[in-house]
Amino acid sequence: MGWRGRLFWRQDETPLIAVVRLRKHNEWVLPKGKLDDGETARDAARREVLEETGHDVVVHEFLGTLVYESGRGSKVVHYWRMQANGRQIHALMRDVRAVDWLPLDEAVDRLSRGYERAFLANVGPLALEAAALSRAAAPVAAQDSSRSNVPGVAPDRRDSLMRRVREWLRRVI
Repeated sequence: MGWRGRLFWRQDETPLIAVVRLRKHNEWVLPKGKLDDGETARDAARREVLEETGHDVVVHEFLGTLVYESGRGSKVVHYWRMQANGRQIHALMRDVRAVDWLPLDEAVDRLSRGYERAFLANVGPLALEAAALSRAAAPVAAQDSSRSNVPGVAPDRRDSLMRRVREWLRRVI
């Protein structure tokens, strides 16, 4: 069963990460959902964010995969860094009671599931660093877009970040 997740935030003075409260078990979790037939993982992640938080997003780089056991077997969740485009434009789906926007440390503490707390505590700082690098590199990228295949991120910084994500994944897998 393919699940698609995302680390998703709004850019305020301090970047804020979205966590959702589920109605069924009253748990706080990272947004995620099932892949529909014929849908790419990236498209599914974007759609699920809209359904669960009401926000349209820009999807950035892949951050990693989380595997955990549930009552019906193993779940595999792939995460991307995403950024909200402005205000909420869609009502929350019925399964979601609330969305909170929190700084990284508060988001980690709010999560109900230990494996999601561990994942966010390790990958969250890398995602926030990537967002900061993206913002800092945007003026450079606008002047010379041929330097990178990722909009707004210089290749040397993108490669450094992705190397750190891969090293972290090797340690935890």
